Amino acid sequence: MYKYKVIKEEEKAINKWQEDRISIFSLLEDKLENIKKLLRQGKIETIKYYRENPESYTVVRGTDLVGDYINDIEILLKQEE
Repeated sequence: MYKYKVIKEEEKAINKWQEDRISIFSLLEDKLENIKKLLRQGKIETIKYYRENPESYTVVRGTDLVGDYINDIEILLKQEE
């Protein structure tokens, strides 16, 4: 009887852990949707700034670093496949 209870508790723990790992994907997808919105806003702000300042070389939003991070994320996810 004791062994059965331990196995059941372990199964519950495993199931909980797996459910948590799967639910993280939804959280990450939500964050990506927010990032897409922020990128669109940044693009609009950049277009507006360059129209108002056509001779400017000013970086309105730091897209180089963001691009590097996104590339790193893609590499991490492809390695998981």
